[in-house]
Amino acid sequence: MRVVSGIQTTGNLHLGNYLGAIRQWVDMQDQGECLFFLADLHALTGNVSPQELANSTIEMAATLMASGIDDRAILFNQARVPAHAELCWILQGTARMGWLNRMTQWKDKAGKNREGASVGLFTYPVLQAADVLVYKATHVPVGEDQKQHLELARDVATKFNTDFGVELFPLPEPLISKAAPRIMSLRDGSAKMSKSDPSDMSRINLIDDNDTIAAKIRKSKSDADLLPDSFDGLSERPEARNLVTIYAALAGREPQSVVEEFAGQGFGAFKPALADLAVSVLAPVRDRLKRLLDDRAAVGAQLARGAERANALAAPTLKAAQQAVGLQV
Repeated sequence: MRVVSGIQTTGNLHLGNYLGAIRQWVDMQDQGECLFFLADLHALTGNVSPQELANSTIEMAATLMASGIDDRAILFNQARVPAHAELCWILQGTARMGWLNRMTQWKDKAGKNREGASVGLFTYPVLQAADVLVYKATHVPVGEDQKQHLELARDVATKFNTDFGVELFPLPEPLISKAAPRIMSLRDGSAKMSKSDPSDMSRINLIDDNDTIAAKIRKSKSDADLLPDSFDGLSERPEARNLVTIYAALAGREPQSVVEEFAGQGFGAFKPALADLAVSVLAPVRDRLKRLLDDRAAVGAQLARGAERANALAAPTLKAAQQAVGLQV
């Protein structure tokens, strides 16, 4: 099994990011060959300053490394492997305008200003296809918002193979891992935890110190009722449900077992326990992250080493694609 997945180069990651994609990536390293990349080429479709992009790429790489991504996987930034962009151009001759016009994220991101949107925003699903096909990925982790993009990659692979009479690209399968917990804001149980929330108290940042983590949990929104003995009993209590979900995710337990342990107790007892747990899990990640960010050159060197390994895997596929379309004679 060869797993390929990319992540946006956004900085200032929080607990929701960690318990979602990042920790699942860490676990995937033992399931097969994994290539994880920072999608810095994709970032060019939006408004981002050069310095911001460079900094956020290093910070995201450091965060992944601090969280447990190591030499079991190949970690690199996309721009260091030219085969991504080169294969993307070849595949743009295969992809159809109608396919891209139907992409939901294009419609959502471009909105009413489609004439003013960048060409890259329209065609970046083809780059996503190249991202996985250049490594002949067998599996791609996908969430609900990315299923359509994987379907397009499969369509592109099928059409390319058929048009040129080759069996170059396998059709990547979606990797449906254990459902990541949906972590909500500490101030509003109906809103997802987000770095764009103006209130820093709404989230736990991975860089927060122990006292700040404890304070945010202590001041998080809850309610005055006691915890029930059934997780289903929290269906109408979004803030309480969120705090129990966070506890369960941090502890690697099922939410039902958590409410059974704390049944009949209020949040005066639950929040200190949650704070202690959060600090015990997140403090080592934060400390490693700080050390890595103190030596950004070393993080860049690690990305360069990952890119060497990725280039070695991508080069034969790119050459075969070039030969298939007649670019190498």
